[in-house]
Amino acid sequence: MLVPKSICMMNYFEPKSAAERYALGRPYFHPQVIEQIKAHLALSDPLPSALDLGCGTGLSTIALKAIAERIVGADYSANMIACAPRDPHIAYLVSPAEKLPLKAAIFDLITVSSALHWLDHAAFFAEAQRVLRSQAWLIVYDNYFSGKMDENTAYQSWSQEYFLKKYPVPPRARFDLAEADLKEAGFHLACREEYQNRVEFSLATLVDYLVTQSNIIAAVEGGNQKIEDVRQWIAEGIRPFFGAQPEATFLFGGSIWYLRRITP
Repeated sequence: MLVPKSICMMNYFEPKSAAERYALGRPYFHPQVIEQIKAHLALSDPLPSALDLGCGTGLSTIALKAIAERIVGADYSANMIACAPRDPHIAYLVSPAEKLPLKAAIFDLITVSSALHWLDHAAFFAEAQRVLRSQAWLIVYDNYFSGKMDENTAYQSWSQEYFLKKYPVPPRARFDLAEADLKEAGFHLACREEYQNRVEFSLATLVDYLVTQSNIIAAVEGGNQKIEDVRQWIAEGIRPFFGAQPEATFLFGGSIWYLRRITP
């Protein structure tokens, strides 16, 4: 996760405690997206090289093994990188996405998972164009928690009326790829795909997920609340929605944006 100082007052993903919660609590949905990318690009063989920007604790990076031989994961947060799983096919790099210590025209693919809203967009697109080979792909995708619980629809109201009002989402950069002048940035928007995925959480693992969000990091690492108190408040709030069932299913989803580097 990459956070420009112009957007927010703190790097929500640099504190070690936040990185450790992130490594513990984030769902591993990324293989589903990578399979869609593989199908859309009609890849019969792995690409020689891929770069995952804003890689966080490496979930989006590990998933690239299905379609790339050599992978680099980069993130501005050293503590996030420290929590990433090590693999002989992956090299991790502590670096902002807007200024990479990498040679030009060396990657066949760049992915950005749930990180574009933290970037300086003009600088990012210029750097992405620089390190990609001609006609290579930049693929941006998100994964949003809808707050919809299959087994109890009342959970969504609690999420909106209590959780998000007590812990509002911090500001971030809004960027509409459909309306952006991507040609000026050196890219062509070839396609956009939508997808959904469902995640099964127990009460405990849902708490683990919710405390990874930037609104909780702002309240704890960026404020004066104790994580133990936050966990307890969330657990007490969501317990009635689980009842006697050990797990419940929650809806996530997002968009996959396929951008191709324009040949100069």
